Amino acid sequence: MSVTYLRWGTDDLSLLLSHDPAGPVRLLAVGEAAALPDPAREPELCVRLAHRALPLVEVQTAGSGRLGTSGKRHVDGAAARALRYTGHTEDHERGSGTGLRTLRVHMADETTGLHVTAVCTLREGLPVLGTEAYVENTGDRPLTLEYISSFALSNLARHLGDGQHWEDGMALWLAANPWSGEFRWSRATLAERGLYDVGMVPFGQTGSKNRIALTSTGSWSSSESLPSGCLEETTTGRALMWQIEHNGSWHAEIADRFGDVYLTLSGPTDREHQWRRRLAPGESFRSVPVATAFVPSGGFEAALAAMTRHRRATRRPHPDHQGLPVVFNDFMNSLMGEPSTKALLPLVDAAAAAGAEYFCIDAGWYDDEPPGTVGPGGVPGWWDAVGEWEESAARFPGGLSEVLDHIRAAGMVPGLWLEPEVVGVRSPLAAALPDEAFFRRDGVRLAEWGRHQLDLRHPAARAHLDTVVDRLVREYGVGYLKLDYNIDIGPGTDSPGPGDGPGDGLLGHNRAYLDWLDGVLDRHPALVLESCAAGGSRTDHAILSRLPIHSVTDQQDFRLLPAIAAAAPTAVTPEQGAVWAYPLPEHGEAELGMVMVSAMLGRVHLSGRPDLLTEEQGALVRRAVDTYKSFRHLLPGALPRWPLGLPGWRDGWLALALNAENGTTLLALWRRDGAPETVAVSLFWVTGDDGPQVLFAAGPQPTYEWDGQGRLLRVGLPAERSAVLLAFDADFAAPT
Repeated sequence: MSVTYLRWGTDDLSLLLSHDPAGPVRLLAVGEAAALPDPAREPELCVRLAHRALPLVEVQTAGSGRLGTSGKRHVDGAAARALRYTGHTEDHERGSGTGLRTLRVHMADETTGLHVTAVCTLREGLPVLGTEAYVENTGDRPLTLEYISSFALSNLARHLGDGQHWEDGMALWLAANPWSGEFRWSRATLAERGLYDVGMVPFGQTGSKNRIALTSTGSWSSSESLPSGCLEETTTGRALMWQIEHNGSWHAEIADRFGDVYLTLSGPTDREHQWRRRLAPGESFRSVPVATAFVPSGGFEAALAAMTRHRRATRRPHPDHQGLPVVFNDFMNSLMGEPSTKALLPLVDAAAAAGAEYFCIDAGWYDDEPPGTVGPGGVPGWWDAVGEWEESAARFPGGLSEVLDHIRAAGMVPGLWLEPEVVGVRSPLAAALPDEAFFRRDGVRLAEWGRHQLDLRHPAARAHLDTVVDRLVREYGVGYLKLDYNIDIGPGTDSPGPGDGPGDGLLGHNRAYLDWLDGVLDRHPALVLESCAAGGSRTDHAILSRLPIHSVTDQQDFRLLPAIAAAAPTAVTPEQGAVWAYPLPEHGEAELGMVMVSAMLGRVHLSGRPDLLTEEQGALVRRAVDTYKSFRHLLPGALPRWPLGLPGWRDGWLALALNAENGTTLLALWRRDGAPETVAVSLFWVTGDDGPQVLFAAGPQPTYEWDGQGRLLRVGLPAERSAVLLAFDADFAAPT
């Protein structure tokens, strides 16, 4: 049997595929070009890899089932095995500045009419592979999709040495993402996560039938887990990091097959998310995009550096990415959803004095109910009445424009909070819009926590939101909108096509929401849109590739916030990750230092009560903001490191370093309750012999000792609940 091999990619990252007349196209290996197997010199190795390799795209259709195994795993689908290679094309965008390369591999099952195109993209100098799949029904009968992978790769343990078992030789990083405790990464071997080589392959079996499954169902894409992870060889640091770039339901699966390990990534599925898509003859479907970073050494941090560069390379350009203005928001530990002219005017003046450049009026500006009214579920009375987004005459007797004009007069850009995707059950809009403009199941409109969910596939829903945004920009001159989202509407909604699952309705809305965001920014390119969803419950690249700033958490306790702030760059680029800095009059000097440092290696989101601070406290806050402004231009190119390891939730000492493109290292250190007074920090990458520069500290002054030869820093913070910001090889000159 004649086997054809296809090698494609760059020096940094290449793919080796194979196909033959009797089987599907298979992805044998991915890695740096020099380390890929050579079919001419290593034919037996390539045969072994092909035996263990998965089809390039795993597809499952109704009625087709699996071959050779059974269970919950999304591999060995008969529909995928029936696909045959029909051709491929390669494109290279020279002179575009990105060096984008695209490979399209075409496959078909002529019996059923199922045609699949796998799309792979690479950028020069970046070891990150982008993948997705297109499916078309070219037959004369309907086909119902139940699963389609966006990425499928086996042979992940092929580099392990003789005598090494993959269950112990490979570790898996995953991130729990609880509300107000985001980015809780943990590392464990595959065995510790429950996956073992059970020894059944020599007896003719495919493997254990077990899997490590990570899945998210609903409209909060990251409410339980981040849509990302990292597989790492425990001895070499070779690593693969992935992210599923979708703002809805998704699934990741790691398991064993023929003595090796595979990874599959997808959007919604039938089994996990009630997703099915019926394709009539001539209809097509596109899977969700995913990205995978591959590094030969350096482990999680090296893979995350590559993924960070990918996130920057693939997002929509926006001037906010470079300007990084300081935003004041009146919600967190401040007005907490009870704004009014009387409450806001002194806050505006205090925010301007603190150095804020934008001022966002958060929730409640539309609320005509008496302040303090509590509605269903213990939330403000406006909770189940939102949707029209008209100013409250009771809260703003002189009009909302009076406050917005005061913000502008203070030298800041005004902004407003919106929750665009929901309509309260008591809102007049709930009756004005047609039922089809909302999420429904079996024709019944859904309600969650006193809200209905708009379905942005419907033109009336989209027209309503376009009218609201355009009115706020035109009539009020706002330059900033915080887009929040505080419900998870579940697996989905009715779909127009017969046989489509509710998960496909959610997927359609997810994509329509992204298209709506693009439309808003096309009409208002300078408008800053902030992503927020009950804190970090929608931290995904589909959203973050469009919106320039992202609220990472709702955490209100400044003692707990550092563990979130220090880990945020694992999921959000520093120049997009907004962290609260909420100074309060009851904070001591060292505590105020901790409050401010937590935000200074990301986007500073001021809040709290600066209007109630003493003169000395206010000066401390202004000093922190001025310090931030002196180096913030370094953040858009900086890459994160964690010299004390990724932060544990209860760790006493925490550290986050950012390495700027010009060689400057910024280092934040936090000392929390119960931690010893001193800590030793290894900074092996710092090249200079000079010690650090203290950029910002408050309270009892820090002490430090720098061992230039051993690249070891010893720092002392006399006070618990304190922090310090340091710089090595500091060069803060802004580029010309």
